[in-house]
Amino acid sequence: MKKRIIIYLLGISAVLSSCSKSFLDEDPLSIYTPDNTLQTSIQYQQAVNNLYNGVRNIYMGNINLDTYFGLYYATDFAYNATDYDPAAKLNAYKATMVPSYLIPTGIWTAYYKIITNANLIINRLNNATQLSDADKNSFLGQALFFRAYSYNVLANLYGGVPVELNELSGPRYDYVRSSRAEVYQQCKKDLQQAIGLLSDINQVPDGTVNKQIAKHVLTEVLISLKDYDGAITSASEVISFPGLSLMTSRFGRRASLPGDVYRDLFEYNNQNYSTGNHEGLLVIQTTLNNSASVGDQTAWAVVPSLTGVRIVESTTKTKMAILFNAKFVDSISSNGIGWIRPTNHFFYEIWTPGDIRNSSYNIVRDIRISGVPANSPDYGKWYVKDGYKDKVQPSDFRDTIRNFYPVIRKTSPSAGDFVSAAGPAILTNVTNPFGGFLLNGASRLFMQKYMARLAETYLLRAEAYIGKGEKQKAADDINVLRSRAQTTAASAAEMNIDYILDERLRELYMEEFRAVTLTRLGLLYDRDKKYNPKSGLTIETYHNLWPIPATEITQNTGAVLEQNQGY
Repeated sequence: MKKRIIIYLLGISAVLSSCSKSFLDEDPLSIYTPDNTLQTSIQYQQAVNNLYNGVRNIYMGNINLDTYFGLYYATDFAYNATDYDPAAKLNAYKATMVPSYLIPTGIWTAYYKIITNANLIINRLNNATQLSDADKNSFLGQALFFRAYSYNVLANLYGGVPVELNELSGPRYDYVRSSRAEVYQQCKKDLQQAIGLLSDINQVPDGTVNKQIAKHVLTEVLISLKDYDGAITSASEVISFPGLSLMTSRFGRRASLPGDVYRDLFEYNNQNYSTGNHEGLLVIQTTLNNSASVGDQTAWAVVPSLTGVRIVESTTKTKMAILFNAKFVDSISSNGIGWIRPTNHFFYEIWTPGDIRNSSYNIVRDIRISGVPANSPDYGKWYVKDGYKDKVQPSDFRDTIRNFYPVIRKTSPSAGDFVSAAGPAILTNVTNPFGGFLLNGASRLFMQKYMARLAETYLLRAEAYIGKGEKQKAADDINVLRSRAQTTAASAAEMNIDYILDERLRELYMEEFRAVTLTRLGLLYDRDKKYNPKSGLTIETYHNLWPIPATEITQNTGAVLEQNQGY
């Protein structure tokens, strides 16, 4: 039953390309168009699978990596640690975030492709004669969801964008921008229709769009429309659904090992509803031995370049690596390049005592030295606690920027969970002297990934309560998460949008597309300027919206497609 969900196809014509006659035979049946490829339930399922594939390609970084990482860094969360001297890419925000830059162009293109494919399904279903009513409702609900989800992201990033709801028989060159509110209104309409068609999360296979994820996205849309009462109602329907709950007790494959429940949320194979995790609202599926599947490349970018860290060994007085044979102690990948470097605000300023989201099981702040001889007095010492980090010379400042900083474990699960693009990681048969196993580094991680969790629904409802001025109710929702995190409760007096954004950092780091959240709220400039030591130096207020890609404007010869102010 899961197979149809995880096998995503590249396009309708690509999956129906076999024919029994010679390829030289001019038979109209060999021309693959929606008229002859969208007829049966199997064909519509393949088309819907393509929508999932489009979203998965974005979430797993299977688009241009600079484009993908642009959704995370140059925010209050992180900066680029590879292009800072001199500043380049989004570290030089004003010079780089321009209409011709690949990041706004790539994200625009990726989401409009999903919209185009969704429009095809939605419009063709009106005349589908070989489908049952149940299949029609299911396919239509999923397509409407993906169209609304994509337009919502575009409106958050770019403001008003062109809205196309029809299947196109040819190119158009006369688009104009709808207002941001009009785009959100279309999202609301699509989502409300989808909710009436979709099944509940406990009635569908893992990774399938359901009523609850649609209501979750609707909550965000209604907040953007300042319909706070509607947003609270929508969020409450998700939160109170009996098939969903925050995970508050240890669960899954490492439940009997040292750790905590937050760590369990991100352990390999712990994400799906069928495994007992009732917090994930939509979990993006990926599998190793599936030719259509793509692994997540996030760990490669966010894990520091640990293999470059050196110490002066005490006996020989020569520089030596802190890691043995390029293998990372305690089962964390050694294949990181230190590309996305979280800010000091994230690492050191937002945490309160006891918060398990900042525990050593979730953010590793120290490692033990294994790259020196076993008889060295340095062997087994802690790099931070024992003072080695403090002895880094000014000429080696890269060590503190890119090569060594705390490691986010949700992007780097336990030994045995890593696979390279060529196949499974190789575990040594020698037990790691400090626990776990030594393992070869990997460039991709094949595991399920959240699009959204119930925890975010609480955060959105809290945001809606703040919009209404009901700060105690906002604090109550925030404290549901903080109670699970075993940290101090927040007070009503603390409740404002900045507190919500910090709590989103604490709960959703490396899950949410941070740039999308900040542009939605019009706070990309404020937060980046305040907390980002690189891109914050050059960002301007007009960057609260990304630029409309230059190619869209120049090719739109039949009408004026206006650019955002400042670009």
